[in-house]
Order: sequence, then C-alpha cells, then structure tokens
Amino acid sequence: MAKDETVLEKTAPAYVADDPNADLAHTTDVVDGLHRRLSNRQIQWIAIGGSIGTALFVSIAWGLVEGGPGSLFIAFTLYCGILALANNCMAEMTVFMPVVGGWVRMGSKWVDEAYGFMAGWNFFLYEAVLIPFEISALNLVLTFWRDDIPVAAVVSGCIVLYAIINLFAVRAYGESEFWLASGKVILIFMLFCFTFVTMVGGNPKHDAYGFRYWNNPGSFAEYIHTGSLGRFEGFLGAFFQASFTCVGPEYVAMVAGEAIYPRKTIKTAFKTMYFRFGLFFIMGALCVGIILPYNDPTLTGLLDAGDTGTGAASPYVIAMKNMGISVLPDLTNALMVTSIFSAGNSYVYCATRTLYSLSLDGHAPRFLRKTTRAGVPIYCFCVTMVFPLLGFLSVGRAASEGVKWLANVTQAAQLMNYIIMCTIYLCFYRALKVQGYSRDSLPYKGWGQPYVAVAGVILFSVVLAIYGYATFYDFDVGTFMTYYAMCFIDIVLWTGFKLWKRTSFVKPEDADLVWERPSIDAYEASIDAPLGLWEDIWLTITFQKKKVKEEDA
Repeated sequence: MAKDETVLEKTAPAYVADDPNADLAHTTDVVDGLHRRLSNRQIQWIAIGGSIGTALFVSIAWGLVEGGPGSLFIAFTLYCGILALANNCMAEMTVFMPVVGGWVRMGSKWVDEAYGFMAGWNFFLYEAVLIPFEISALNLVLTFWRDDIPVAAVVSGCIVLYAIINLFAVRAYGESEFWLASGKVILIFMLFCFTFVTMVGGNPKHDAYGFRYWNNPGSFAEYIHTGSLGRFEGFLGAFFQASFTCVGPEYVAMVAGEAIYPRKTIKTAFKTMYFRFGLFFIMGALCVGIILPYNDPTLTGLLDAGDTGTGAASPYVIAMKNMGISVLPDLTNALMVTSIFSAGNSYVYCATRTLYSLSLDGHAPRFLRKTTRAGVPIYCFCVTMVFPLLGFLSVGRAASEGVKWLANVTQAAQLMNYIIMCTIYLCFYRALKVQGYSRDSLPYKGWGQPYVAVAGVILFSVVLAIYGYATFYDFDVGTFMTYYAMCFIDIVLWTGFKLWKRTSFVKPEDADLVWERPSIDAYEASIDAPLGLWEDIWLTITFQKKKVKEEDA
C-alpha cells in the first residue's frame, strides 16, 4: 500500500468502493449468512420496543412501595444517566463496525477471545431464560379477566407465533416488532395522558389531587429499617428496580448486522436513545409516583401476596379502579398483553442471533452456522426454542416458581452486559489511539471518552456488587446465589475458556480495526440512502407504495 493510502486509512477509516481489487461480493446485503433487510422505521421501533418492557407498567410498583415517589423519580433519573454511559460506548463502536453479534464478537476481536466467549454466553443465557419468564407473565396478565384460561394453550400459542414470526425472513420480525412496539407507544402515551388529566381533576370524583401523595404519605418511604437508613434503603430498592427496568443499547447493537444502511439507521437509533430514556423511563417513574401512594392497601396487598406478574398489580390499573374508571383498565391490560408478547419475541430474536454469532467465532458448534435462504439461523433458532418449553412448567405452581427463580438468577447478567460493553470500548479506544486512527473521522464519535467508559465500568460494577446487599442481613446461600450466581458463572466461562484455549489479551496494535469494514462500506456505497423515518412510517401506515424499492425477503 502506498504511503498516502496508509494515511487515508489511519485518518478516515473507510473502504474505497471503486478500488479495482475490491471484492464485488462485498456489495451484497448478505453478511455472514444473514440479510440486511431491517428498514429505518423498523430499526427505530425495535429500539423503542426493546426499551419499553412490562416492568415499566407492572414491576415498577416494587420501586414505588420500597422507595416512595421521590426516591423512585430520583432513582430512575440517576440510573438513566448511568445507562447513557453504556449507550455512548456502544454507539461509537456499533456505528463504526455494525457486525452480526455486536459487542459479543467485538470482545473477541479487541479484548480477548475468552472475553468474547464469556460475553456471548452471558447474553445468550440472559435472553433465552427470559423467554419462558415472559410467557409465564403473559399467563398471569390474562388472569385479569378470568382464571380458567388453559396455561398450556397460552404457552403453545406463544411458541407457535414466535416460530412463525422468526422462521420467516428478518423483515417479518422487523414488521411484527414495528406494530407491536407501536402498541407499547400508544399504551405509554395513553397512561401519560391519564396521569395528567386525572391529576388536574378530570376523573369521576372530580378530585384534582396533583402531587398530593408526595406530601401524604410522603415522597420517601422507609424500607427494611426506619429513619434515615430506612429511607436510604428505600432509595436503593427503587434504584435496583430501575436497573432492571431501563434497557435499550443491547437491542440496537444486536440488530446492527441486519440493518439496511447501518451507519445511518443505527446511528439514529443510538442518538435518540437518550430521548427515550427521559421520555419513557423518567416520565414513567414520575407518573407512577403521582397517581398512587406508596402505601396503597390494594397495591401492597397484591405485592405481599406475590401477585406481581398480573395486570391487576399495575399501579395504573389500581389507580383507575380507585377512581372508579371502567373500560380503561381492560384496555390497559390488553395493551400490556401485546407488550409482554413483544418482549418475548425480542428475546427469541436476540438469543438466536447471539448463539449464531458465537458459532461464527467458534465459540459454539459449527453446525449452528447453518442459515436458510431467507437468512434465518435455523439450528440456532431450534436450540433457542427449547427454552420456551420451560413455559409449560407454569402449569404447576412449584415449577412456575422455578422459572421465576431462573429469571432472577440471570438478572445480574444484564448489569454484566453493560460492564462488558464499557470494557470493550476502552480496548477499542486504546487500539484506535495506538494504531493512529483519528476519532474525528469515525462515522459517530461518542462524547467524553474514554472517561465515560471508565465511569461506566466503575458505576455498573458498584451497582452489581451492592444490589444483593439485603441478603447479608440474614444470610442464606440460596438467596445469595439468586443475586450473584451469574457473576460466578461468567468467571468460570472466562477462565475455563482461557485455560482451555490458552488465549491471550489482544494487544492494541494487533486489534483488528478493519475486520468487516470494507464489505460494509462497499455495501452502503452500492445502495441509496434509506427513507427518512417519518416518511417511511407515513408510507407504511397509509399503505402507499414506497419510493425506494426493496427486495422481497
């Protein structure tokens, strides 16, 4: 390579599309056996759908009861700020290298192969175990209307629908998530409007209650202990609830390998993530603290009885019933059903793609690399669909508790994901610096780096270390393992693979910063820019023919 070409490579890491030596195959939208078919609107709505989960409507009640409305609002605001650190790291890396598997494979390329192995199996187990958990939650929400709905029929129906959606081309998944995520958006804005209208007196009792519950019973609840310590522990309870309610960056990163024109669509999804944090999570926490006191007898009774998965435990539904509002609770519960189904659908997709990315790097059996002509990792899908079968355990109460226990055990994996992302970024940043790349020439440059990544590693590690602190008051091995088992599993995965394969940490000068970049650059140079988001949505909802012709999946 000539000297001037070397300078170009270092200052503006891009692939020259008209290079006569370029492989013409690079212009295809098929990458690693998968197809780039997710459109702009589908990507943005998948990002929304991945952010809004059932926890925002139901499980958030725990944060209210333990911390009170003030602690709940502060906790969600603080945690969203911390989560923004991970989003900032993932945005820069993913837009630069939008590959199949996202950060899972970046760990192998830029940190250590054993680290990528651990990252991949950590995320796969987390996503796969949540599939039967969401199916169980769906069964509970359906009991809002009647108790005699056959559990096995619901589980079977979910499995069949997940199979239908995920066995077709990725565009089918994207289209289903677009409409399901639209239901989530409608639900949350409906609940925001409900909060505002009723708090100013627009309710059957004509009671303009405003922020009454912030004064009586108060803004800060006591939890475990009394006094200042109890109020601080109440804040921690709300904060830990926020840490398992607020998500997002991982789902955007996971779809990057199948996104049309990823450098634009994925960048938009990451940049608007901060807006979603503020609108959905922080506003959601504020609304919950407005409509219901933390000592509401109906809410505390349901939580004490363990009915945390039913729609009746939603603070919104309880508030509607307290005000004597009919119909709206049924509509809210119906939209929650679609929200839960969408969450399970996302978990099936992410678990399948994670397992596939593991197979690409040799961290899972090679036969899992098999894809259909439509670009679906068929054997990875079959393995993933073993986990929804655990949903049949919901037929028995004891077995159902086992499913919940598995889901709780893997919760630490979510915090581990963000620690892994920030750690990978630090190695990526160091490799850029050592190899002479200018971050100003990257397609997206994160803010405040590398200090943001360092802060992310520290803060997420602190949260992970203390989130099970209550178990030490009355130590029990089973409870302790519920909180921290995944940490020990990750240590075993990392050290075991490292000893088995004798891997070493990737030196910054050896980190592969070219990788799939040439094929991605050539692909984007060979197609037109995608439709604008709102233009794409308008043409979709009005059933008009799109201006940009897309190939059928």
